[in-house]
Amino acid sequence: MADLFASGHLVDLILAVVVVEAAVLFVYWSRTRRGIAPRDLLPNLCAGAFLLLALRATLAGSGWMLASLFLAAAGLAHLTDVARRWRN
Repeated sequence: MADLFASGHLVDLILAVVVVEAAVLFVYWSRTRRGIAPRDLLPNLCAGAFLLLALRATLAGSGWMLASLFLAAAGLAHLTDVARRWRN
């Protein structure tokens, strides 16, 4: 189990779950028009995914620049999400 954490493969598994979750929610919304609209959900999912990618980059030893890039992208996605919610 420790190897799963140290290698970053656990993050890969979590990212796969996030992708499946997004696909299910998008299909559900497109068929029923109920739930969270994709344009409202996407910034939130992107922020989480970028945080996971920053963690993955750190665990894989990719260096601080790549992790910082992912953290900056997560911050931008979060600001987008907050701005959309603020207007609503």
